[in-house]
Amino acid sequence: MARKKKEEACPPLALWLITFSDLMTLLLTFFVLLLTMASMDNAILTTVTLTTADLGLLDKRGSGQISVKERMVVDLMEKPWEVLDKKDRIKDLLFPDDTLPEEIEKNDLDANLDILAKSDGVALVFTDDILFSPGTSTLSSKGQFIISKLVPMLTHTEAPINVAGYTDTSDTTQTPLQLSGDRALTVLTYLVEQGVPNKRFSLSAYGGNFPVLDERGLPINSAKNRRVEIELKTARPIGGYQ
Repeated sequence: MARKKKEEACPPLALWLITFSDLMTLLLTFFVLLLTMASMDNAILTTVTLTTADLGLLDKRGSGQISVKERMVVDLMEKPWEVLDKKDRIKDLLFPDDTLPEEIEKNDLDANLDILAKSDGVALVFTDDILFSPGTSTLSSKGQFIISKLVPMLTHTEAPINVAGYTDTSDTTQTPLQLSGDRALTVLTYLVEQGVPNKRFSLSAYGGNFPVLDERGLPINSAKNRRVEIELKTARPIGGYQ
């Protein structure tokens, strides 16, 4: 019986080899894991670098998701000195052809939308034909669509926004000053309802003052004078806005 027990006992050398092989396996797994994590970090870093280089670094924005096109619009709107050369680019980004409803043709939109560089920012100028029912301050279905397309861009900046109304002496039940104020207020209210913070807005009404002029300084087609300007004040003066 004693001889049988002696034969079943494991040699001390075999136990040492088992422990050693387990340790080597764990070390190999650990180094493979480190190598995998290092490769992943490099890939992520490359992606982030390319993205910021293409689109520019954005300051703190509003909550929610923003598409690549909307980021590009934000970047362009924050550079008033580039607006004159990139009007068509901004229009295409804000209103892609494949998103326009049947009642809005691209040529009609181009004719009734202008983009101006101002001393304190960039203004989107819409004629009343594309926004309102004739002679009223009620947004048409086209007007609601047009203004709604501005919301993502406006909510992902922090700049103050001025909405200004202009009219002419056309026949209406309201005075030009009243109508211009009501139209500006209608646009402002609709933007607030769509999620743009109301504390960022100011309102202006000019009636028939400050008509659009041609290159000779003369008033042009009165249809261009009946307009609403949405100005994003991105060129902040020294000390910022109060």
